[in-house]
Amino acid sequence: MAPFPLDLLGLLGKPGTYLIFLLIGFGFGYALEMSGFNRSTILAGQFYFRESRVVKVFFTAIVVAMGLLFLAVRLNLLDYNLIWVPPTYLWPGIVGGLIMGVGFILGGFCPGTSIVGAATLKIDAMLFVLGGLVGAALFGETEPLFSNFYYGSYYGRVTLMDLFHISTGAAMLIVALMALVFFVMMEQLQKFVTKQETPDSLFRRIAWFAPLALTLVVLVMGDPTPAEKWARLAPEKEPLIANREIYIHPGELLASIADDTLSVVMLDVRSEADYNLFHLHGARRTPMEDLPAVARELLLDPNIGQTVIVLMSNDETAATEAWKIMQAESVPNVYVLEGGVNNWLSIFAAEEEGIQPAGQTADEQLAYTFAAARGDRWEAANPFPHEWELEYEPKIKLERKKGPTTGGCG
Repeated sequence: MAPFPLDLLGLLGKPGTYLIFLLIGFGFGYALEMSGFNRSTILAGQFYFRESRVVKVFFTAIVVAMGLLFLAVRLNLLDYNLIWVPPTYLWPGIVGGLIMGVGFILGGFCPGTSIVGAATLKIDAMLFVLGGLVGAALFGETEPLFSNFYYGSYYGRVTLMDLFHISTGAAMLIVALMALVFFVMMEQLQKFVTKQETPDSLFRRIAWFAPLALTLVVLVMGDPTPAEKWARLAPEKEPLIANREIYIHPGELLASIADDTLSVVMLDVRSEADYNLFHLHGARRTPMEDLPAVARELLLDPNIGQTVIVLMSNDETAATEAWKIMQAESVPNVYVLEGGVNNWLSIFAAEEEGIQPAGQTADEQLAYTFAAARGDRWEAANPFPHEWELEYEPKIKLERKKGPTTGGCG
């Protein structure tokens, strides 16, 4: 289900939640059946330009779903980062698409429509479902033989927005205009082949242009910024800052790094100059503007529930702002290094040659001078955990929150 801020399981219990799922499935199947998609002659007719309803129905469904989805995102009702976007395996995807396309032409069904046809007792659909089950079983038994190809050419989570570096609204507009072009093309081809005119009506025109209007609304509204997302979360999250629940002692960070059951990701949001002078071993320099992209990357990690993300700056101010961005992007288990790098140095670099206190400094300035810019090659950058016994109040509590989960296919 879409990650709205609503716990269906807690609200309705398992029976009620399963009933909701059943009603959604019934509605989907009913829409397919009413569109005539339980008949192979109609479905296969699109490939011979005798029918255009398949292209119209599915493209309309794509545009409407896309419009409502991103409108909900823009209104802060839905968190896009927690929605599964299938990762791209380029060549396996192309080969799989060709196999499915040929099967669609020969059999007259796709997986979803074959289920609808079988439910309405169409014999050819039942045989198609049976063939699909046999094919799935054979694939499962033979997949190790071609697993290198199957998992090859991996590009991760790729969207039109990522590919062309455009806004969500612009990508939606491209898809909507492409749908309209396909509608016109298919109708003209159908008219040429069947020698029949497509009847016009006011409802038909509304059905064509209403989804386009929806995409234009999202385009005008623009993408939600991290600041806008944080504004919605602030009443819930601000107390965590005020109570200092998000700030972990350097000793706890050191112990977490040494814990084999944890994966620790350290993100250093300081300037490149300060980072080059000194940074913790394994810390990744991450400018503020890159945090949303890094958040999406982290959410795709299947082990996100076992990962602790620690943000750090010279003090706490910049790292706290970075924490707000990560919260706005729904990344779990994010903490801030207490006192920042300056506090870390005060503990682990007290006696290291080449590192000296700089005296009084302004907020978010390095409070130490360095004999050379050695990055993480200082001893204090990678202290041996068993040589230090530090007292601190443990703050890390793993939230077993998963990233986007896989979805299905019609």
